[in-house]
Formats: sequence, C-alpha cells, structure tokens
Amino acid sequence: MSSIYRKPIMLQIIIFASVFIASLVHAAPSGAILYGQHCASCHGHNGKGGMGVPLALDSFQGSVSDDYLKKTIRFGRPGRVMPGFIHLSDAQIKAIVKHVRSFSSATPLQDSGLIVSGNPARGKDLYAQRCASCHGANGEGGKGTGVTFSRPRDLPIIAPGLNNSGFLSSASDSLIKSTLMNGREGTPMQSFLKQGMTEQDINDVVSYIRSFEKRAVSAAPAKNEDEQAVIIMDSPHDLKTTLAQVKSAAIAKNFRIIRTQELEQGLVEKGKENSNEVMVFFCNFETLNKVLAIDPRLGLFLPCRITVVEKAGKVQVMSINPRYLSALYNNAELDTACDEMYNTYVEIIEEATL
Repeated sequence: MSSIYRKPIMLQIIIFASVFIASLVHAAPSGAILYGQHCASCHGHNGKGGMGVPLALDSFQGSVSDDYLKKTIRFGRPGRVMPGFIHLSDAQIKAIVKHVRSFSSATPLQDSGLIVSGNPARGKDLYAQRCASCHGANGEGGKGTGVTFSRPRDLPIIAPGLNNSGFLSSASDSLIKSTLMNGREGTPMQSFLKQGMTEQDINDVVSYIRSFEKRAVSAAPAKNEDEQAVIIMDSPHDLKTTLAQVKSAAIAKNFRIIRTQELEQGLVEKGKENSNEVMVFFCNFETLNKVLAIDPRLGLFLPCRITVVEKAGKVQVMSINPRYLSALYNNAELDTACDEMYNTYVEIIEEATL
C-alpha cells in the first residue's frame, strides 16, 4: 500500500485511540468497583454486613440521607474501625453511594435541615435511662466490631459511637430524631415513640447528643509514625542456640510453643526451604481470646511468631511490631493491647539474645 493511502488510515487510528483514551479518563467512576475495593470487606459484597453495619437493610436505607452516606465515607469514625476515605474524590464517593442505594428499594431520607430545639440537661437523664446501655454512658458506643466473635451474639450489630466527630459531622438533627422516633428494623434500635417517649422527650435526647460535639472523639488511634514495622535485634549466638532461647523465653512468659518451621515453608517447593530462616509460633490462649474479642482482624498476625535468620554468619531475631500495625486498624481499643504485645515481643527477644 502506498504511503498516500496509509497516512489517512493512521490518522484515523490515532484520532480513534485519542478519543477512546479520553473517554476512559473522563468516564464516570464505577461505584461497584470502588465499593468492592474499599467497602465490601467490612460491609459485605451485597451490603449485608460483617464487620461493618449491614447497609442493605431497608430500615437503614430509609433512615439516612445521601449526604449522611457521603460524609460518613469521607470522615469515617475516628477510633471506631470505620476509616475516613479522604483520598477519594467527590465523584468517586458519589458513585459508591449510588451503588449502596442499589442494595435496597427503600426511599432515602430527605433531610429537612431541621435544627432540633430541646433541653439537653433533661435529655441527659433520658439518655442515661434509655440509650446508655447500648451506646455507652458517654456516647462511646458498643465495644468490639461487627464480627460475631467480638460482640454479644444476641446483637446483630454493635451500637455506634455518638460522641464521635465523624458521626456528628455526618448526622443531622433530623436524621438523629428520625432514627429515635422510628427505630431501625432488623437491629436492636427500636422506636422510642412506641416505647412511650414523647416527641419532646426525643428532642431533648437529640439536643443532648448534639452537645457531645464539645467533647467529641476526633483523634484516630496514634499513627505511630516513628515506629518501625519490624522489631529486629542481633543475637550473639548461633542459629540453633538462638532458637532454643526464643522458645525458652516464650515459655517463661506463659506461652505455649505451637510449631517451628522454615520461613519459606509453603512458599517454595518442598525441600528447598532456606533452613537458615526459621519461624517460631507460640500462643497464650487467654491473651489470644482477649485481643480477638477486641478486634478479630488481629488474627492476621496471631498467633505470635518470632523469626530467627542467619546470614553471612550473623544471626538476627525479628518480629512484626504490633504498635506499628495498631495504626492501620482505626480501633482505639487496640492501642493498649498492641502496646502489651509489643512489650512481650521485646522482652522475649531481649532475653533470647542475651
């Protein structure tokens, strides 16, 4: 084919490719894809819940506005497992909300923008009588996550924290009032009108909840930016001696040795593992139950494990740093538990490397 014919064809291809690429760049974000990436692991692929609240409940969908959902995604719940997705664009958050709405045919709450006027002092007394047993004396919310292991089995979800800056920034007065008046079917939250409270009683409780803004939880768990991801110490002993001392130190801390294996076991062909990289697994079942009850996600790095590595005649002992990981979970209750785990790892490693 002569060049005189090839040029128009190539020009058409270039133009088509440019238009196609531009259409991809400017295409509306996919709410389903974004939801799968950022939300499904906690709220379920169909919005039926798990660690996060069930979003597919008609009673939930009918009691919240799109604005509430958008702000909840943006701000999250500091210290309460739900992170804030500050890196997502407004268009991406809007697409996620649209996808969440596809889980239910319920009509979304049309927020009136009403500012509730009530008596917060009286609302405080009513809150103590009617709300504190689930939401906490100071609005801190129920303990644990939505996973069955970490919550009472008779509760399908954990009561949210009401003194939380993320909640108070997302929930309008009319949304809080509507929830109190109507309840949410399928959850422990019942209609307080049906339980005998008057509308004025509810206004007073709303006013008290709004007063939490003066002392709302707004700081997420410590980011531990100065912490290293891994605890590492040099050992003056050979590999075999160091392994024996790791086990002895763990047992002295009331841990049970579960197994010892090459680090590469299961990652390479059997028999080709590096015998100079060995991992010791150990556990204290009381401690295990305690931390899993706070947040089952800690199971990702439990039971406890310490790795001993020998390279070029140098032996090092290392473990994951729980303080570093605690910042990833957005659960303030984990800070103390992770501090305790950190101290335990350090004490065992120090004793093993004396």
